[in-house]
Amino acid sequence: MEKCIIVAVADNWAIGRKNALLWNLPGDMKYFRNTTLGSPVIMGFMTFKSLNSKPLPKRTNIVISIFPWPDAPEGIIVVKSLEEAYAAAEKALETTGGDKCFVIGGAYTYAEALQSADTLHITHVHDSPQDADAFFPKIDPQVFRVDSVAPTQTDPQSGITYNFTIYKRR
Repeated sequence: MEKCIIVAVADNWAIGRKNALLWNLPGDMKYFRNTTLGSPVIMGFMTFKSLNSKPLPKRTNIVISIFPWPDAPEGIIVVKSLEEAYAAAEKALETTGGDKCFVIGGAYTYAEALQSADTLHITHVHDSPQDADAFFPKIDPQVFRVDSVAPTQTDPQSGITYNFTIYKRR
């Protein structure tokens, strides 16, 4: 199974504020949806809460929670660690026939997953919000190489520019 991370990251490595995304970029949301559709998605408890506590459709939703969660919403798999999440993703892929899983947040889960990720799907957002409180770790060029970079796009409503970059582990 290919272990992937997908995230939108500012020039200052910011990814969120008060458990919410920093931008509303429809082009990035479409990329996220198209890239992850049909694959297991792994997230921390707070990221799941930021999705209004509803599973993302047409994906196996795996939520890491260190606390017991007896009333977990239907449609999610609750695990206690990233290793258990990867095992649950492997099992889900046996049914769906896919070969990738995606870590979708938050900051702590990203930092942990970066140690074992094979591929990074990074939307580089050319902005530097100063009030962010969640950050993505810097990508070590000794560990990851740029595999592809899409042309820069501009969001028509905000004027913010961004591009999709895929990194592969060396």
